[in-house]
Amino acid sequence: MSIAEKIKDNMYLQLFWVFFKLGLFTIGGGMAMIPLIQGIVVDQKKWMSQEEAVDCIAVSQGLPGVIAINMATYIGQRKKGLLGSICATVGVILPSYIVIILVVKLLHGIGDNHYVNGDLVGIKAAATGLIAYSAYKVGKQVLKGVFPWVVAVIAFGLIAVLDVNAVWTILAGIVVGLVYTSIRKKKSGGEEK
Repeated sequence: MSIAEKIKDNMYLQLFWVFFKLGLFTIGGGMAMIPLIQGIVVDQKKWMSQEEAVDCIAVSQGLPGVIAINMATYIGQRKKGLLGSICATVGVILPSYIVIILVVKLLHGIGDNHYVNGDLVGIKAAATGLIAYSAYKVGKQVLKGVFPWVVAVIAFGLIAVLDVNAVWTILAGIVVGLVYTSIRKKKSGGEEK
């Protein structure tokens, strides 16, 4: 039996391998991984629906830690429980761990090289583009209606303009969402919409 067949037949290995590849080939951090994770988990593997993936993103962003690690843990837990979450989480972390150690050793000797500094400028710009695309893709899925748009614009303003900590903004969003849902439920006669 080939390695590919072993991975295909074992969900734990699949979780590890999928997130290992994501961790190895995604530049730009956790936010840049969101559309890639969605593409694999929703479209290719069919492990989640689009709505479940958006819920995963919301929960992962609202918790402490890096969103890609949180998403890997969440997805692994949903698929195969605690051991699945460990496999997915180790898979997404391991490439960064290895690459960072190698890069630090390499940059220690050539960190002042203007070619290396130019490369880093390009990488940062590309990563910013990936993060912007991720925000666009998630926004397109979540911002359906006036209320989500208002909350998103206010949250952006609080964080970007007023420098409010993102944690407080998320907590405020939770409270506002609960109040909004309660009001809608009362107006609709107790039935949830």
